[in-house]
Amino acid sequence: MTRVPSRLPGDGALAPKALAATETWVFDLDNTLYPASTNLFDQVDARITEYIAELLNLGSTEARAIQKRYFREYGTSMRGLMTRHGVDPRPFLDFVHEIDMTVLDPAPALDAALARLPGRKLIFTNADTAHAEKVMQRLGVERHFEAVFDIHESDYVPKPQPGPYAKLVARFGIAPERAVMIEDLAVNLAPAAAMGMTTVWVRTDSEWADDGAADTHVHHVVDDLAGWLAALTAHAETA
Repeated sequence: MTRVPSRLPGDGALAPKALAATETWVFDLDNTLYPASTNLFDQVDARITEYIAELLNLGSTEARAIQKRYFREYGTSMRGLMTRHGVDPRPFLDFVHEIDMTVLDPAPALDAALARLPGRKLIFTNADTAHAEKVMQRLGVERHFEAVFDIHESDYVPKPQPGPYAKLVARFGIAPERAVMIEDLAVNLAPAAAMGMTTVWVRTDSEWADDGAADTHVHHVVDDLAGWLAALTAHAETA
């Protein structure tokens, strides 16, 4: 994985004026709200492989190759399965999200940082709301989020296609120039930056996470979301 140097100030905080001007915080869910090292999403990934193997009567190696090819070509493996095989997304999502949530520990540091963060907070995910709610409840942070904009609401068109971003902005009346988007997949930040949002890449070692990370649409790079938010809000309080 290419290691991209952080473009944050030394204290890991945005300028106080920029923080004060931020009205809306848009957070990705998986591998963003929680550390990728929990391997929670690896369970989803394995369930997708299993689904494809059963659907197409393939071995796991062939199924995984198709899974990753569809991800590359369509943005999500599900979108590829819908387009190529007529898969119904709802039972697919139910199947792949039957996972063990106990690998996630409560996140009191993230909860405290979100409580100090001014502005409204939204989840924007290629997963569904049911999965997002389970994750947020397990972390203990659901109280901070106004809404979840999920793959159903985007008509199954995934990030980084620009359409869902436009729908998100329209639905919630977001002023992009006063919004920040936080993601673990760098490529998913490109449409947000094009609209005028400030972008933050949560750097991980996950597969393909750093695609596009060196491009100018990535404004800030962080390794620890909770720690960065804590530094951000502490900086604002002492400025």
